[in-house]
Amino acid sequence: MTGPNSVGALERRSFKQKASRFFGQWGVFFRGFVEHPKMVGSIIPSSRFTIDKMLAPVKWDECKLFVEYGPGVGTFCQAVLDRLPRDGSLIVIDTNPLYIDYLRKHFVDSRFTAVHGSASDVEEIVKAHGHDHADYVLSGLPFSTLPAGVGPAIAEATYRVIRPGGAFLVYQFSAKARDYMAPHFERIERGFEALNVLPCQLFWGWKEPKN
Repeated sequence: MTGPNSVGALERRSFKQKASRFFGQWGVFFRGFVEHPKMVGSIIPSSRFTIDKMLAPVKWDECKLFVEYGPGVGTFCQAVLDRLPRDGSLIVIDTNPLYIDYLRKHFVDSRFTAVHGSASDVEEIVKAHGHDHADYVLSGLPFSTLPAGVGPAIAEATYRVIRPGGAFLVYQFSAKARDYMAPHFERIERGFEALNVLPCQLFWGWKEPKN
């Protein structure tokens, strides 16, 4: 039997399910921040404005492998998958097993792989999953608070793994990441997104094709 009461019950149930997913995601994100504050860039996930602006320069028809460092609870992941070709792949790397476990349960796309590991090992991770290089690498890691030596190591390894013509996409609250990118990437473009908590710096480090 159907009626106003049954429709209302379905709507309430749907709202509770959506709320549960929303607060479940935020709960995981917040717990990861509390447990490892120096390894998480922000207590608040990036805004859709930051996501759109950060990904805008990517040539998706030429992208076979997209890599992300520090995906958290996947704020960028669905946006990348929505743009990625059917034969493309997305590999995300995080040192926090809490995030990796959440992502593996949440994303069932066959193009998606979540790896528990360090971004400094990106070359080995990419090769282990059957790729010679990455087309684009995205990072929201807080370079200014990473342990000594880690930031430069990540920037250097990232440059080596990216193909000529590809780019290292970085979003940060400070400009520290650019200091690590500059010794390797020939051209670094800079942007800013105010509609984010907090407003953030955006960088695109391009690996220029060789003559």
